[in-house]
Parts: sequence; C-alpha cells; structure tokens
Amino acid sequence: MGEIMSWKNTIGRVAFLNCDPLFHSIDKKWRILSAPPSWLTGHILRRDCILAPIPAADYARHRDELILLPDIGICSKGEVGSVLLFSNKPLDQIDSVALPSDSATSVVLCKHLLKMKGYAPKYIQMGPDIESMIQQCDAALLIGDRALQATKENKYKVVLDLGEEWFAQTSQPMVFGVFAARKDTPLADVDAAYRVLLDNLVKFETQPKTRENVILSSSMHSQLSIGRLEQYFGEVFNRLDLEHINGLNTFLETVFSDQTQAEFISFKDQRILLEQTI
Repeated sequence: MGEIMSWKNTIGRVAFLNCDPLFHSIDKKWRILSAPPSWLTGHILRRDCILAPIPAADYARHRDELILLPDIGICSKGEVGSVLLFSNKPLDQIDSVALPSDSATSVVLCKHLLKMKGYAPKYIQMGPDIESMIQQCDAALLIGDRALQATKENKYKVVLDLGEEWFAQTSQPMVFGVFAARKDTPLADVDAAYRVLLDNLVKFETQPKTRENVILSSSMHSQLSIGRLEQYFGEVFNRLDLEHINGLNTFLETVFSDQTQAEFISFKDQRILLEQTI
C-alpha cells in the first residue's frame, strides 16, 4: 500500500526552468521526480509518478497507453529561446549536427525543419555538452537550461530557434512538452495532482507577486538575469490553449503522419478517455 501511495503522490517534472511556474512552492505532501524530458516517459509508464511533462514526440509513440492533461504544457508561439541550434557556420554550410540524448521532440523537429529547408546533414546523437558536440560536428542542438546558458556565454551563434522556425513554416505554435498520465490511472488521483499544477499556473499568470517570486527563484538557481527570465517566460508558456492544441495536432500529423487528434482527460464527466475534437 505504501508503494502505491508513493507513486500516486509523485509528480514528474522536467529539470529545467521552463517548469518553474508550475512547481514553485509546491506543497510538501507531493514528491517531485526531476529528470530530463526523455526519461520522464519511462517513469510514467513504470508508475514511478502519477503524471509528468513528456516530449510531444514520446506521446505520439505511446499514445495507446497515455492520455494528456488539458490546460498545461511546455509551449511557444514563435521564438522559444531554449530549443536552439548552435554553430559558427552558416546554416547552408552545416554538414553534421550533434543531437542531444536528453531530448525527443527537439530531435525529430530539428530533422523535420532542416529537411523542409532543403538541408540533409548527418546526425549524431551524444550527451548534451556543447563543447564536445561542436568538436565532433558542425552544429549542436541544445534544449532547456543548457541552451539558455550557451546563449548567455555567446561562444557559438544561434543559427536556428526551432520554435521560431516551426512557426515560420506552419504559422502554428509549437508544443514541445505535454503533461501525460497512464490511461489506466484512476481519474481522481490524476485530478488531485493536476489541480496543484494548474493552481500554480493561475497564480503565476494572475498574481504579479507570485510571478516576481518565481522569476527571482529561477534567477538565483540559474544565474540568469531577472530581465532575461522576464523575457524567457514570455517565450515559453505553460498554458496550453486552443491554438497550441491545434499546433500539437499539426505536429503529430506533419511529423508522425498521425491524423488522430490528441486525446485529453475530461475531468467534468469523470470519464478517463475523451477525444478532444478541434
């Protein structure tokens, strides 16, 4: 019984700043499982946590087992600022790209965007260390805090912001991460964890003091300036709105040839499955 209660009181989170508005000052009754995005999918499937943000690409691969939570995600509407391709060569001179091992969505998105631009570089997967990546390849793809830090150091140029390029090609927002749970998890248990995160998001969006505290805490942990984080939290969003859902469905259809609409939990009628039609 103790083991069951443990995973039902555990929420997974991406170990990046982009989740800070949802997890800031969360009640201590919740255990937080912090991990790279590509690891969190396995944690959900193994019942290590009740829900977690996972790469949208992983949802496409495991949609028979997983269902999405409404309203919350990791999204952009144009420039995202933390899913970036770095190089000191022009984009049309890049013959090889190092892809990070801690990501899924950005990897498939990078390949898709470059293909649509007419480029076909060689791809090599490796650990997300920009110096090692650039030593072996012409360009390096980084996500999250590592991308923010590399931008701050300004040693390598940003040759592509993937959120910005996706918007340029599709006129749609990009959903990099979706919050998901197993389909067979009792709805009441998912709802309890979901409400905590949604309440934090509403406070961040509506209470200036809460927003200020989140950004101050993020700055202290990351050593990024408050000004940069003010900008960053206008580039990355945790609010999954109708535009983002349309963008998610476009991503699933375009990149994965999946024309089925993303499925979201419905908390109103107490059913586990509800296919959301846009």
